[in-house]
Formats: sequence, structure tokens, C-alpha cells
Amino acid sequence: MLLGPSECAAGDRPEQTRNVTRGAHALMRAFGYSVLVEFPLPNGRRADLVALARDGSIRIVEVKSSLADFRADAKWMQYRQFCDRFYFAIPLDLPTQLFPGDAGLIVADAHGGLMEREAPVHSLPPATRKSLLVRFGALAADRLHGVLSTRNF
Repeated sequence: MLLGPSECAAGDRPEQTRNVTRGAHALMRAFGYSVLVEFPLPNGRRADLVALARDGSIRIVEVKSSLADFRADAKWMQYRQFCDRFYFAIPLDLPTQLFPGDAGLIVADAHGGLMEREAPVHSLPPATRKSLLVRFGALAADRLHGVLSTRNF
């Protein structure tokens, strides 16, 4: 398993955001994806979760802990160019109908998540996919190295 919320930058997030991130992460892992938290994108943004499928398809999950969080943040539209499918992950108490229908929707808490709505496919151009796959692999290796370097071999 690649590094999850407890091993990465999610530790400085508010509890509700950590819980939704943890649940969405668990759901993506249950679907068989490799997942990285706080993934830096080529445009300088940082995706909350990036999930890589065995076929090389890439999903981005943007965590929104409240309606105010969603309304105050329009940067999520800039993530679509870096994934085949885009999702929001929200807590159980948010109304699902308030989130755009052209994005997938995950409802999650600290114990897991549920795919409320699947995201439509917007296939990445091959060069973008290759670049993101290299970025994903390098980041995963760097994070693993960071964990392993603190242990005695």
C-alpha cells in the first residue's frame, strides 16, 4: 500500500477533513487503486487524493468538508485536466445534490466511503498520462524512502 493520510500531510488538516480523506482513501484502496495523498500537480495545485488503477487510469478526489469549503474553492476545476475521472468526497451530512453532476461523488467518514455517483470518463492525452505516471511513481518512491530511512535495516 502506498502512503495514506496518516503518513502524509493530512495530519495538519481539520478533523472532519481528515476523516473524509481517510474514508475516501479506504474506498479507493478497496477498489484496488494505489493512492497518494496531497499529490502535487504540474499546474502548481495539490490534489487531495490521486488514485492509480492497474490499467494506468488516474482518478483525482477533491475532499470538501463543508458547503462553505466547496463554495469558497473554485480551484478544483483545474484538476480535471490531470485525471480520467474526477470526484468530490464529502461527509455524510452534506446534501449530495449540491455538488456538480458532471463529477463523481463519494460520501465518506473515518471508517470508509460509499460511491454515491460514478464520475464520467475524460481520457487523458497520452503525453499527460505518461508525465503523471512518472510523477506518481517518483513521489511514491520518495515517500517510501522517507519511511524506510527512519528504520534500521
